[in-house]
Amino acid sequence: MMTEKLSLTELQQIIRDSLYLALPGFYWVTAEISDIKENYAGHCYLELIEKQPDEKNARARVKAIIWSNRYRFLSAFFQNATGESLKGGMKVLVRVKIEYHELYGLSLVISDIDPSFTIGEMALRRQMIIRRLEEEGVISMNRELEFPLLPQRIAIISSEGAAGYRDFLSQLKGNSYKYVFYTALFETVMQGTDTERSVISSFDRIANHPGLFDVAVIIRGGGSQSDLSWFDNYNIAFYVTQFPIPVITGIGHEKDMSVTDMVAFQALKTPTAVADHLIEQTLSAETMLNEMIGGIDEITRSVIDDNKNLLESFKLKMISGAERINSGNILNIERYRSDLMKSASKLLEKVQTRMNVMQNTLGILDPENVMKRGYSITTLNGRLIKKAGGAKIDDIIETMFSDGRIKSKVINR
Repeated sequence: MMTEKLSLTELQQIIRDSLYLALPGFYWVTAEISDIKENYAGHCYLELIEKQPDEKNARARVKAIIWSNRYRFLSAFFQNATGESLKGGMKVLVRVKIEYHELYGLSLVISDIDPSFTIGEMALRRQMIIRRLEEEGVISMNRELEFPLLPQRIAIISSEGAAGYRDFLSQLKGNSYKYVFYTALFETVMQGTDTERSVISSFDRIANHPGLFDVAVIIRGGGSQSDLSWFDNYNIAFYVTQFPIPVITGIGHEKDMSVTDMVAFQALKTPTAVADHLIEQTLSAETMLNEMIGGIDEITRSVIDDNKNLLESFKLKMISGAERINSGNILNIERYRSDLMKSASKLLEKVQTRMNVMQNTLGILDPENVMKRGYSITTLNGRLIKKAGGAKIDDIIETMFSDGRIKSKVINR
């Protein structure tokens, strides 16, 4: 039977002292940040966890703190090394000292952090996402779609307040060719922990209007390297691969590509570059249509001129026949009438033949039929190539056939 009674405070002090005696030093610990907050005094409070192998449930959890004077240094040091700010979901290697408080319980005081560990984890996570998409056979599915000849109806995944969104609209709608584009903004969170949910929700809303849009664009604009990491996301990337219309990204980064960029139909560096691409595609389509119209016009004029000559010949025959009738040669009236009917019948047959030829020619000139006969259309950066001199060595050109497209690299010419 116990004879000594302890107060709760006394028991807590025994626990504290025992921990300090048993674990007096510093320890390097790997963990994942579950939650992170900075208070008004500049102290950083974290919740660190270790997950089960299923990556869903936690097997260990503890509170941690970085005092303000140390946090200012460590946060700047970490972001400069990794391009990322400390955030939830990130795996870190931290140097900690165990602390026990009578009111707040067990916690870890963080005094240092190793950014190289996090960089390796980020790269590993990115490679695992890419490998998974490749193994599922979906990584190139959006790039295999047919790009519309006239991309005029644009679904925009962005935030209305983003500078990149405003730049995109200004460039697109202020184009010097006066092309008209129809745009619809799907308001989306473009950074932070809500990015995945919000982007996927926007994709779903666009997909609820099948046939309404020609292309979807993801516009984010400028930002830090850490903002880009929100698009190294398997679920966002998978949605892009499965999307029924081409997706173009203008997430706003100069150096690196996110996984979302890699699976999109086309990835461009800035929102204005996306707008320029759509304008150039429209200009290429207009040029192609003008060339087709010129060919149709030439054929039509030729048919009209030929028919004019036939009508003139018919007119002369009628005049000649009338003069003979007026001369009193009544006996030949029936013969002239028969000749005129035969001439008129032959003329109608020739006109019908000409019209059939014209109709067949128009069908032959249809771009789709032209390509089915083995011809193709080749472009460089969206511009039509008419001559061999239109491309330089090492240029990447795109060739459109009746059943799809291929990209080629110019080796010689």
